[in-house]
Amino acid sequence: MTIPVNEDREMTTVQTDSEVTLADAEFAGDLRTDETFRDAVRGYLQRVRGGDMGSLPAVLGLLVLFVVFGLANDRFLSALNLANLITQAGAICVLAMGLVFVLLLGDIDLSAGVAGGVSACVMALLIVNTGWPWWAGLLAGIACGAAIGLTIGLLRAKLGIPSFVVTLAFFLGLQGVTLKLIGEGGSVRVDDKVIRGLTISNLPVTAGWAIAWIVVIGFAALTFFQHRRQRALKLAHAPTGVVVARVAAVAAVVLGVTYLLSVNRSVNPNNEIRGVPYVLPLVLVLLIVLTVVLRRTSYGRHIYAVGGNAEAARRAGIPVDRIRVSVFVMCSSLAALSGIIAASYAGKVSASSGAGNTLLYAVGAAVIGGTSLFGGKGRAIDAVIGGVVVATIANGLGLLNQSSYINFLVTGGVLLLAASVDAVSRRRRSSAGLA
Repeated sequence: MTIPVNEDREMTTVQTDSEVTLADAEFAGDLRTDETFRDAVRGYLQRVRGGDMGSLPAVLGLLVLFVVFGLANDRFLSALNLANLITQAGAICVLAMGLVFVLLLGDIDLSAGVAGGVSACVMALLIVNTGWPWWAGLLAGIACGAAIGLTIGLLRAKLGIPSFVVTLAFFLGLQGVTLKLIGEGGSVRVDDKVIRGLTISNLPVTAGWAIAWIVVIGFAALTFFQHRRQRALKLAHAPTGVVVARVAAVAAVVLGVTYLLSVNRSVNPNNEIRGVPYVLPLVLVLLIVLTVVLRRTSYGRHIYAVGGNAEAARRAGIPVDRIRVSVFVMCSSLAALSGIIAASYAGKVSASSGAGNTLLYAVGAAVIGGTSLFGGKGRAIDAVIGGVVVATIANGLGLLNQSSYINFLVTGGVLLLAASVDAVSRRRRSSAGLA
């Protein structure tokens, strides 16, 4: 349904709220129905040929990286190294998930990395200098990030300053804030057991298995319930074979990773290291929550609508400015949590925390995972997949003792390739009438 609107004596059309939210490729599946498993596969291949590839290039690239690095160095696929890889990817994944919200609107937040550094600095100073408990310092750090995001969002939405400009200003200014708080060349140790344990401690093996089975059973129950409900209401639904395959794939990944992390990975025969690192359940919880927010709430659908066509969304009654402010708050809050995870891993907060290549890696992770730089297309899982790809490159090249410049060249090349795939996919979707 379209509503004719007379503007400047020209006839234009405005999409209704339902059409705005469903127009984006992320919700194209809501209108799709496949009768058999073969139909589903054929439909998926058609969408890929039409440019709707999603995270497929990142997943295939990750498999290639694992094969190449696994053959090049025996230690890469060891339980110890894979546990380190998961820990290294934690901060990148969280920051990238925050950036997905901003990228969905076609904006950018260049200050996210240093915002996380400032927030981690606030947390560390409150715990070390004033004796705050860890949970209070953690909440204060996240609140600091939210305040930064709120300021950026208001400047972007109310004054109309391009996000590139306002976040570049904050990127420079926030580094000065960190220098003022810590002092040039200084640092603050992060030695609180709980905060430090996020990245250096592990869950008990039984707890790890319990969480894994809860995730698998919960995902299976939710998936089959939704599929049964869609069939009962005669709504579009995937074939049963596709649903079973989806559940089996998730179960294989979750249980496989849990098994790998539950074996003793210590190189010292007198010491044992077992269990899932605490950072992994944290990232998993964030992934589930953010996926629900984006996929199953009106707020999430409004984000996709504004990213797809802000003017059409405004005419459909969506509060565009409020949505724009909220995504920057979300981004900076997750950036604060990312900065805290990075501080936990490093054991300290320094004047350079969050600066350098932190933001570039996170943006690269989101784009590599399948989030579009043009707005309107992306998922939280994209950030996690892309974050693992970026961490895998750094980890694998480090094991091969390659020079730092090789890491930069390879990561930059992968990002350029991902951006090229995004641009080509968008052009193909446009020519096919999907975007």
